[in-house]
Amino acid sequence: MAESALDRYFEISARGSDLGREIRGGLVTFLTMAYIVVLNPLILGFTPDVNGHFLAGGEAPNLPAIAAGTALVAGLLTILMGAVARFPLALATGLGLNAFVASIAARYVSWEQVMGFVVIEGLIITVLVLTGFRVAVFRAIPGQLKTAISVGIGLFITLIGLVDSGFVRRTGAGPVPVTLGNGGELVGWPVLVFIVGLLLIAFMYARGVKGAILIGVLAATVLAVVVESVAKIGPSFISPTESNPAGWGLNVPKLPESIIASPTFDSLFKVDLFGGFAAAGAVTAGLLIFTLLITDFFDTMGTMTAIGAEAGLLDAEGNVPNADRVLLVDSIAAVAGGVAGVSSNTSYIESASGVGEGARTGLASIVTGVAFLLTIFLSPLVAVVPYEAATPALIIVGFLMMTQVKDIDWSDLTIALPAFLTIVLMPFTYSIAVGIGAGFVTHVVLKTATGRAKEIHSLLWVVAAAFVVFFASGPVSDLLGI
Repeated sequence: MAESALDRYFEISARGSDLGREIRGGLVTFLTMAYIVVLNPLILGFTPDVNGHFLAGGEAPNLPAIAAGTALVAGLLTILMGAVARFPLALATGLGLNAFVASIAARYVSWEQVMGFVVIEGLIITVLVLTGFRVAVFRAIPGQLKTAISVGIGLFITLIGLVDSGFVRRTGAGPVPVTLGNGGELVGWPVLVFIVGLLLIAFMYARGVKGAILIGVLAATVLAVVVESVAKIGPSFISPTESNPAGWGLNVPKLPESIIASPTFDSLFKVDLFGGFAAAGAVTAGLLIFTLLITDFFDTMGTMTAIGAEAGLLDAEGNVPNADRVLLVDSIAAVAGGVAGVSSNTSYIESASGVGEGARTGLASIVTGVAFLLTIFLSPLVAVVPYEAATPALIIVGFLMMTQVKDIDWSDLTIALPAFLTIVLMPFTYSIAVGIGAGFVTHVVLKTATGRAKEIHSLLWVVAAAFVVFFASGPVSDLLGI
């Protein structure tokens, strides 16, 4: 009876899934995005604000508090996504957003004030959802541009996986932005762990093995632990002036002395809602909030579309079931991230790895959320999984999402060129929102230039205009001396 009720509520059977697939999918999603618990404190915790104070730490960094807050909000909001929206989507502090938030604090305002900006941005998006505007914009996007968004995100997460694994690295100088490994050569045992993990998942996926992605990630983790125990490789980052090109990307895969951590939550509820307007000036504050708003607004829209497409949950017009609920929870997550002092929380494209494992419902999100909550107390155990073991899942899922490219009409330039720019600019700019914006603006321009302006949905004019402002924010800031 209980299982039947669970099945009915989450529509597990109706979506072609089962309990095992949802649990495995939820765990895979967690493993591919658990790095944020380690990485977010490194991005936010070492950056002093304009007053020289550190987030949750006053005169000194307080990384454990940021880690605990990151896991807490990610867990609660992901559970909320699963329970309310019933969609296989996980949330956590947004990469890129947190870096932007750190830069705002360092240049303009205190940490409490920048979190006030995050809360205000989240409240605005929540109002846009409640009024139906955000859903209306989503429905106004042409179906083939939605497909392009999914394909672009597939390439985006592939690049994330390749860079995080060390298979592809930034050159740091010269005309070539990235290269194979270190100076054109693969270096170190960690990259081998990545390759073995990728080939293992691909082999099992091709053979139709249930749990291929989860098994592959766990097997690669075991291999990484063995390699580290024998070779004593250590981390790639040692100090600002010293690095180890052959080291592990983030987590060093070694068994911890203790698996239990005592959390502190010093980052919570330290928010100055309106002080930032006086500190930075009303115009500057407005532009900063607008940038956060645009990025958060469209990153989530793109992620939701991509996950829905990969899961086979979109309707004939490319719309996501319960889109209003998905977007509402995501909006609340932005507010919650600011209140918790860990930056805006948003939907994670790594959720696609769980979908690749078979997840189709919100039950997978609940599994992911519970895993995040356990991380508050079991963070040493989570730190065992290195980038190199988790990122093969992203490559496989990126491939699966890329297959949708065949559904785009490449003979119609008014669709093909916007779709192309959407696809390529997501990985090349490391931003989902930038790719979407370029696609929207180009779509409107080309439709108008070819005398087909009547085909443009009225809301797309508004969105394209907003993106023009977004893209012009740099020159405008320079003009205003901001």
